[in-house]
Amino acid sequence: MNLKDNHTVVLDSGDPEQKRQEILDYFHATFTIDEKLYETLRFDETFYLQPDRLRHPLIFYYGHTATFFINKLIIAKVIEQRINPAFESMFAVGVDEMSWDDLNQAHYDWPTVQAVKAYRDQVRAVLDRLIRTMPLSLPINWESPWWAVMMGIEHERIHLETSSVLIRQLPLNQVQQLPFWEICLETGEPPQNQLLPVPGGMVQLGKSKEHPLYGWDNEYGSHDAEVADFKAARYLVSNREFLAFVEAGCYGDQQWWTEEGWNWRQFKQAEHPLFWINNSQGWLLRTMASEIPMPWNWPVEVNYLEARAFCNWKAAQTGKPVRLPTEDEWHRLHDLCKLPDQTDWEGAPGNINLAHWGSSCPVDRFQQGDFFDLIGNVWQWTETPIYPFHGFAVHPWYDDFSTPTFDTRHNLIKGGSWISTGNEATRDARYAFRRHFFQHAGFRYVESSAPVLIHDDQYERDSLAAQYCHAHYGPEQFGVPNFQKSCAEICLGLMQGRRMGHALDLGCAVGRASFELARGGFQQVTGLDFSTRFFRLAARMQEEGGLRYTFPEEGEIVSFHEVTLAEFGLEQARQRVQFYQADACNLPEKFRGYDLVLAANLIDRLYSPRRFLSTIHQRINPGGLLVLASPYSWSEEFAKQEEWLGGYREAGEPVWGIDGLKAVLSPYFKLLGEPQDLPFVIRETRRKFQHSIAELTIWELL
Repeated sequence: MNLKDNHTVVLDSGDPEQKRQEILDYFHATFTIDEKLYETLRFDETFYLQPDRLRHPLIFYYGHTATFFINKLIIAKVIEQRINPAFESMFAVGVDEMSWDDLNQAHYDWPTVQAVKAYRDQVRAVLDRLIRTMPLSLPINWESPWWAVMMGIEHERIHLETSSVLIRQLPLNQVQQLPFWEICLETGEPPQNQLLPVPGGMVQLGKSKEHPLYGWDNEYGSHDAEVADFKAARYLVSNREFLAFVEAGCYGDQQWWTEEGWNWRQFKQAEHPLFWINNSQGWLLRTMASEIPMPWNWPVEVNYLEARAFCNWKAAQTGKPVRLPTEDEWHRLHDLCKLPDQTDWEGAPGNINLAHWGSSCPVDRFQQGDFFDLIGNVWQWTETPIYPFHGFAVHPWYDDFSTPTFDTRHNLIKGGSWISTGNEATRDARYAFRRHFFQHAGFRYVESSAPVLIHDDQYERDSLAAQYCHAHYGPEQFGVPNFQKSCAEICLGLMQGRRMGHALDLGCAVGRASFELARGGFQQVTGLDFSTRFFRLAARMQEEGGLRYTFPEEGEIVSFHEVTLAEFGLEQARQRVQFYQADACNLPEKFRGYDLVLAANLIDRLYSPRRFLSTIHQRINPGGLLVLASPYSWSEEFAKQEEWLGGYREAGEPVWGIDGLKAVLSPYFKLLGEPQDLPFVIRETRRKFQHSIAELTIWELL
């Protein structure tokens, strides 16, 4: 099995059984490379160090890539049984430095390395068996169960990159250089960089759903742009070229930095690039697992803020409009150099796809057209914050891949690095990181007076998310009171004379009930939702106190809305509310100790409502309340029929939702009072509404 320089799988053609073998080989190669990456950690204790305080320790990522397979296959209804629910909860949600990420290590009781390795072996066996036996027909597209398999494989390949960056930040005595990750030995002085003319022209970005390769949601849709003439550096900026910026004292000179960049520089007290080491012998470079004399002809590796400061300084030195390229300009360069996409490579045309070394290499080693390293060696920062193309749609099995980054604070990196494989090493790949984050990323500069277009539309445009924003914070429709507020008011009335410590709002969507509970007297409220497209908006409301969204009125006509917590009298409440992403059917251990749990319009949307209801008592304090509201809209779209609590016949007699609730909850709870009807209205367009009636029941823990 070739572990290096293998290609992502073509999914639309070929013999199905040969395709099955290709995917099986690709899966095992991916899993094995991931194992080899963690072999560079010298001790078991190394797994528990936190190399970057904005990321989890590496034990998390060791487990995360395996649990991802199981979690996504369950969501896609490809498999039914979990392997280890505790692991599949603990290792589920990674970190992209968002405010809702939970990095309090007191919340994690990390398992042993041996336990995680045993779990990984189990996952590998499950996937091997699944790939060998699952029916396969071509093409494989978004709806195919095989898409979930490919999603797991390509996700693991992303983490080869991100985990290797974390390993690179560990103390040197905690890692070991292994032959599989052999670094380049070619070092020396770089050639003089020079700007070459690039004729402008049209670029077309985005791909259709019929594209033959796996893709992440942000790659789909369309974007056409006319690029003006510009000049581009022939080489990536080398360590030697960047040294002039360092020696000129520019890290300590605010004039070259953006406000964001200077704040970062002051916070980190940075004096040079992160992976440079200055000691009595001179400059050294930290690679993933070694320290070597500075290879001046390798590309410098910096974050966007440093690259931008260099360009500002370079512009002042030359009197020319020097800046980073846009995504469109990078594509113009790529197109003019006529680089084939990965599946058409006879061999990797650059230091990419693990085809050459476990490190960077000289900037003049791989020529592509008139330029060098348009792809490979290190990623290249652009001036373009990532944004959705026209026609963008969220994939329902992974709705938090792209949407949290559409905030103008995540800039695109292009071209891939030496460890970029699979989807990362394709033309259409679109990956973005916060500007202060580090990847194996450097930059090339361009000279252009053309303005940089920032797609700065902060209005939420996802139609489903907009519906929920309107339902939570919009005007009443047809005289029906706001459902979330009504639920919270009922809960608060029930809590009179009871302890009001911590409340849990499960399926919180965009957060209205959570804020209402906090305003009503709860000391702390936690809102959980499985969908990132919802909870990121709730988190934004909590952080910023407001939301903006567009609402579809008719066809292409939309209306623009802005809502704030202040207008609802909820401004003070946000200090006592926190939002997280979580799976209600497999909650992390830390979510417990609640005096009230509200689950409004949730149970008929869970893939395992019986599991949820049979375990929720473990999360509630003695005498605490569980409040459920549901229209009982059971559907196999969300759960298999055997999971339904009602809506079917048993021995010829109808079983209703309330019957199922009583059967599952009665061992742990007593029903307080009679069920009550609670109407709600969701507006879809100017003239289309959903008018539903939920049944609300109140349960007291025995």
